Amino acid sequence: MHSAHANLSKLVIGAAMDVLNTLKPGLDEKLYERALVIELKNRGLAIDQQKSFEVHYKEELIGTLDPDLIVKDNLVVDAKVVSAFNESHLAQMLGYLNITGIETGLLLNFKFSKLGIKRVTAFQEEEVGLTTDVTDSPDDDY
Repeated sequence: MHSAHANLSKLVIGAAMDVLNTLKPGLDEKLYERALVIELKNRGLAIDQQKSFEVHYKEELIGTLDPDLIVKDNLVVDAKVVSAFNESHLAQMLGYLNITGIETGLLLNFKFSKLGIKRVTAFQEEEVGLTTDVTDSPDDDY
């Protein structure tokens, strides 16, 4: 990981820890997201919150994706309140990275007194079993 990405990630994680230590576990994820925006702005970081990105299929607009936060146009941050991160959370983050063109994302879990952190890179697609080739699927009996 580039040192600029590492430093930015550390700043965001530190801010998220401060938010969790102040608010404590048990709130809705949107409240943590809003508090994190305040904390990151107080630390001088440029933030886009719920910025919409168009998704196209064969030149047709089919919808939008709205990542929770984009920090300094360089890091996607998604606040969660879940028992554990799962493949759906990872796949969603990979979608955000793909559509934004940003290489790194952070999943932050505010459910427990210890902040849960999962760093995701755009290069993790193969690790979560995502594939772009479905022609050789053994389950073609449907």
